[in-house]
Amino acid sequence: MTNDAPPRIGDLLRIAAADAVPVVGGTDDASLDAPTPCAEYDVRALLNHLFNVVVNFQVLAAKGTPDFSETPDRLSGADWRELFGTETGKLVEAWSAPGADEGTSGAMGLPARTVGAMVLLDLTVHAWDLARATGRTFEPDPVVVAELAGEVERMAPMGREIKVFGEAVELPGSATAFERLLATTGRDPRAR
Repeated sequence: MTNDAPPRIGDLLRIAAADAVPVVGGTDDASLDAPTPCAEYDVRALLNHLFNVVVNFQVLAAKGTPDFSETPDRLSGADWRELFGTETGKLVEAWSAPGADEGTSGAMGLPARTVGAMVLLDLTVHAWDLARATGRTFEPDPVVVAELAGEVERMAPMGREIKVFGEAVELPGSATAFERLLATTGRDPRAR
C-alpha cells in the first residue's frame, strides 16, 4: 500500500523555516533601510510584514480570527532575530497540530491547506526577497518549491486581483522551478 497523500503543511513549513530563519537571522541592522524586490517594502517593513504573517497564521492554523489591521514594529528590541525564530517555530507547531491543514480556515473561508500554502509561500518568497535585498542568495528546498508550484498557479489570478502578485514575468525555458515560481508572483529572479 502506498501513501500518495501530499506532504503535511506543518512538515513543509518545518523545511521552509530551516531555510528562511537563517536568512532573517543573518540580516544586518545596517541594511534595514535597503529596498527590496517588493516595491512597497524596505527591508525593515518586509521583516515586520513577515513577522505579522508568521504570528497571524499561527491563529489561522487553529481556525481562529487573526488581526491583520496593523503591523507592529517587532524590530525595536535587540533580540528580534531570535524572536523571529521562536515565532516561526510556533508557526510550524501550529500547522503540525492534528487537523490544522484539514477543513476550512474559519476567518478566511478557504480550505485550510490553501491557507497553509499561503504562509508557506510568504516564508519562502519573502526569504528570497530579503536575501536579494541584502546581497545574498537563497534557494529553498525543492520539496517546498514542488508543493508550491501548483498552489501558486491556482492563487495567481486572485493574487493579481488583490495586488499581492504582480504580472507574471517571462523567463527562458532554462529557468529553474523556483525561478518560475518567483516569476508567477511577478518577481524577476534574473534582474539585478
